[in-house]
Amino acid sequence: MTVESTAARKPRRSGAKRSTTARNAKKQHEGQPELVQLLTPEGERVEHPEYAIDPTPEELRGLYRDMVLTRRFDAEATTLQRQGELGLWASLLGQEAAQIGSGRALHDDDYVFPTYREHGVAWCRGVDPTNLLGMFRGVNHGGWDPNSNNFHLYTIVIGSQTLHATGYAMGVAKDGADAAVLAYFGDGASSQGDVAESFTFSAVYNAPVVFFCQNNQWAISEPTEKQTRVPLYQRAQGYGFPGVRVDGNDVLACLAVTKAALERARTGQGPMLIEAFTYRMGAHTTSDDPTRYRSPEERELWETKDPILRLRTLLTREGLADDAYFAELERESDALAKRVRDAVRAMPDPDDMALFEHTYADGHALVDEERAQFAEYQASFVTAEEGI
Repeated sequence: MTVESTAARKPRRSGAKRSTTARNAKKQHEGQPELVQLLTPEGERVEHPEYAIDPTPEELRGLYRDMVLTRRFDAEATTLQRQGELGLWASLLGQEAAQIGSGRALHDDDYVFPTYREHGVAWCRGVDPTNLLGMFRGVNHGGWDPNSNNFHLYTIVIGSQTLHATGYAMGVAKDGADAAVLAYFGDGASSQGDVAESFTFSAVYNAPVVFFCQNNQWAISEPTEKQTRVPLYQRAQGYGFPGVRVDGNDVLACLAVTKAALERARTGQGPMLIEAFTYRMGAHTTSDDPTRYRSPEERELWETKDPILRLRTLLTREGLADDAYFAELERESDALAKRVRDAVRAMPDPDDMALFEHTYADGHALVDEERAQFAEYQASFVTAEEGI
């Protein structure tokens, strides 16, 4: 059984705006800036004066399906890494709403520049989940053609993709195309010079680019307060374009805000910064141990804001999904997990000696020496196994 992304199914546009509510008018926390929220952690729909969306029941179920399947794929990839099938994995656990909401706001001809954690956005763009895993297994440098899905290859270098996105967006503007560019980065990357430079160029050239910062509270082991003295979205003001903070665990708010920002970019109004206020529930990558720098109470607090649980609560309360729907989705999740396992285990093992190739155009004596030492080291494992 093959489970495919629903890239062709996109939530409909809605130009209607709703009146503000008392719930959304007050700030989220005392002394903290208000964030755009359309679905509370308790699964209740609320209104916002600037951002409105009116998804159909089918679209709500589609967003829920996207998040559930993305989380299942992510969990399977983490398990495969623990089993030695992948060298590394960067989990998106807890950030599903930010990625699915923003990903479903895109038009087909928009272009995306991701980091290395945008598995949900890749799903929205129709990239087969198994293609994401080759790089983490060490058998390729990215398993898909970026131009087939308008989804660039994953970028490991922190923040550099924002410059690529800005340059691409400047080209889009020169071509007169009716398209926008969406660039993803994290709160840690916001301290990189590349991000600052991309803000400068995008503002000066009025580039049709939306910067989507997933503020998951931790840049590996550094908390957000070590990155900035002001909320991240306010940095846009210094460059001359607007910024907004959105509840990153609210898929409806992420969809509405990103849709508005992309439309703004397409119509020649320039860049915009979105700060999706969310939380990384797991480790930074599978080589990280978050228990060394953050408390279990912090995670427990954010678990009450789970993006999937709040949409499921809404679907159940409004009678938009029944037990049969959830059971079928569970079976679909199992099928996806099996397909991912089978695909990874069918991949070849990485070439251990490939890291010494193409380092120097004409070879190098030191590299030759290191290659020989590493080959001897690798052979020692075979000898040890034969002696057992």
